[in-house]
Amino acid sequence: MMNDGAGLSVSQLARRARGKYQRITAHYLSQRPFAIKSQIPIVSFTFDDFPRSALLTGGVILQSFGLAGTYYASLGLIGTQSDTGAMFLLEDLKALTAQGHELGCHTFNHCHAWNTSPRLFEESVIENRRVLSTLMPATFFKTLSYPVSVPRGRTKRRVSEYFACCRGGGQTFNAGKADLNYLSAFFLEQARDNPAAIKHVIEQNSKAKGWLIFATHDISEQPTQWGCTPDFFEDVVQHSVHSGARILPVFQAYEALGGKTSS
Repeated sequence: MMNDGAGLSVSQLARRARGKYQRITAHYLSQRPFAIKSQIPIVSFTFDDFPRSALLTGGVILQSFGLAGTYYASLGLIGTQSDTGAMFLLEDLKALTAQGHELGCHTFNHCHAWNTSPRLFEESVIENRRVLSTLMPATFFKTLSYPVSVPRGRTKRRVSEYFACCRGGGQTFNAGKADLNYLSAFFLEQARDNPAAIKHVIEQNSKAKGWLIFATHDISEQPTQWGCTPDFFEDVVQHSVHSGARILPVFQAYEALGGKTSS
């Protein structure tokens, strides 16, 4: 059966309605309001899953500009092969912190943020913290990225006590009043065939003196559908620098904007 006029099946309409419901609830429920007040725009570069290429290629590009990024790791994936390539090794975790990058949490099991129950999602966060304390006792997760999907409201509320802030998606930047439990981000791979869109969001962030968080996965000459090429990534970094923005890892950006660390 087709929807009258729109050409969509009932199942397609149901998926659209479900997706809209998920996005709305993720945005409005369990908020932790945070004012974005800055004289200078801020840009952060983040990598989800943490394939090795994100550090060995993407990290080198950031360092060539004297910059650092945030790497969101699911420690249950260490040393494995995933859809985004070869995952990080223990030596990579140690190298990135030594280079001044931030290590963030992506849950231990790479939990689907919507399909996983809030209780199990929280348990995976706790397990990721526990394993990190074993591997690198002096290192702590301060920020989180939700894997795969938007989070449930109860999930946002449960994990808020563990992190200064948590990052989602949304293909926009943070300005005015943001939600520390669900910061917006712009995934580079969704615009890798449209460089003008990326330049536009950088310019809009500069005008608003906001906080633009870029996200992606692998950085390689033949990227997966979730990554981008080194040349593309370098162009984005260069344009961000030339925009006059401060380029900071997520937790440092949070602190620069006046965020307080819980005792």
